[in-house]
Amino acid sequence: MNTVATASALSLPISLGRSSKFNTKKGVRGGFGVFAVFGEEGGIERKSSWGPLFDVEDPRSRVPQCKGKFLDVNQALEVARYDIQYCDWRARQDVLTIMLLHEKVVEVLNPLARDYKSIGTMKKELAGLQGDLSQAHRQVHISEARVATALDKLAYMEALVNDRLLQDRSATASNQTSPSPSTSTQTHDVVQRGLPRKSLDVSGPVQPYHPLLKNFWYPVAFSNDLKDDTMMPIDCFEEPWVVFRGKDGKPGCVQNTCAHRACPLHLGSINEGRIQCPYHGWEYSTDGKCEKMPSTRLLNVKIKSLPCFEQEGMIWIWPGNDPPAATIPSLQPPPGFQIHAEIVMELPVEHGLLLDNLLDLAHAPFTHTSTFAKGWSVPSLVKFLTPESGLQGYWDPYPIDMEFRPPCMVLSTIGISKPGKLGGQSTQQCPTHLHQLHVCLPSSRQKTRLLYRMSLDFAPLLKHIPFMQYLWRHFAEQVLNEDLRLVLGQQERMINGANVWNWPVSYDKLGVRYRLWRNAVEQGARPPFNKSM
Repeated sequence: MNTVATASALSLPISLGRSSKFNTKKGVRGGFGVFAVFGEEGGIERKSSWGPLFDVEDPRSRVPQCKGKFLDVNQALEVARYDIQYCDWRARQDVLTIMLLHEKVVEVLNPLARDYKSIGTMKKELAGLQGDLSQAHRQVHISEARVATALDKLAYMEALVNDRLLQDRSATASNQTSPSPSTSTQTHDVVQRGLPRKSLDVSGPVQPYHPLLKNFWYPVAFSNDLKDDTMMPIDCFEEPWVVFRGKDGKPGCVQNTCAHRACPLHLGSINEGRIQCPYHGWEYSTDGKCEKMPSTRLLNVKIKSLPCFEQEGMIWIWPGNDPPAATIPSLQPPPGFQIHAEIVMELPVEHGLLLDNLLDLAHAPFTHTSTFAKGWSVPSLVKFLTPESGLQGYWDPYPIDMEFRPPCMVLSTIGISKPGKLGGQSTQQCPTHLHQLHVCLPSSRQKTRLLYRMSLDFAPLLKHIPFMQYLWRHFAEQVLNEDLRLVLGQQERMINGANVWNWPVSYDKLGVRYRLWRNAVEQGARPPFNKSM
């Protein structure tokens, strides 16, 4: 964590104390006079009994003048608090404007006023007021989004201050217990960076997966891809499995190796809800029991099976030795979204490296210049902000919310306003959105089974265009290929001893937290960030 923060890192709507000018109408049509006057400083001239309820001082005159200065974390926290005060004041002005407009509507509809006006005049006045009300309501929604953003930034700055205090205490304690110059220098270096370097040594050949990492529900397939007469071979934690549906239509997952002569079962077929080995016709049910042995006496034979469950359009398995958890997490898109594409790919990269890549957005203007980030500018500072310590948050300045959901899922909601431009908006301020789900199933130490689901809250007709699924897959492969050439290079360096997490910076926060979560699970400790799990 850096010891100083620049004023530009805050991206405050109050522009660090500069006056704002509002392009708002100073009157309404119809000769009724001024209902609310926005002055040069954005204030409202109150002409209603509502005024005293909203009589809050404009806080901008009290904001510290810090243009061009570097702020330490405490000064930046103070500026963030003024940001909250400004947003509160601005929201009060917006609400007051709506109340005054409603009073004007009542005034126009007053029976005494109607006696002296034509119907046409009243219609014009009401149409003008309706337009003003719509604009005022839109402004209230913008204020709500600003308040939410300002609260998140305040929480972020408070976390910076707390981290700084903890670092200072650690440095003081280290200096008192170890007067050695070399130790003091090393401690100071770690404090200045404020990053858990010791817990982020990801180097050398990928070690065998820890058994404790298997004790989770893992999505392995989309329900639409598993028909009654088909089977699906998968690898999970370097073991071969095959998924198919039984007589009752429910999915099952069994070892993809016949008990007789170790023939791969997925080379066979489905017969009456049982998977039949192509070598000698032995047939297995979804619980792994051999129920048919042609040409010989039936023996009590059973192959290994895994707990398997179907929920919300996905097939899940439990590969661990512990009893399965009672509930399976929901991966459905938010309300209002429709699923447009479900794609499965096998990628030659370790699943942790792929998760690191998916949880990082700061690389987009450099890596994805031919696809979705074409035309993106390179911001002076990129941050991932979390309202609380957790595994979810939002990007600044990108209008994208993102979450890592254990054990291997990444969910993101992308606000869409103008193609090819960031716009500096939050997802709440964008009119349309794209929701993505990435599942990174650890097939082996150098292979990942990726399940990708894409949903939109607009353009529902796209679902009915023929061959649209192939177009989505083509685009997804283009984006992934831009990433793969880099991640494969990382994997090669890592195998040869390089640490792929050698120097984390501020925009690596979510990837760092994923690594800390995974390290804790593999060490048998209580995983951090439980609030978000």
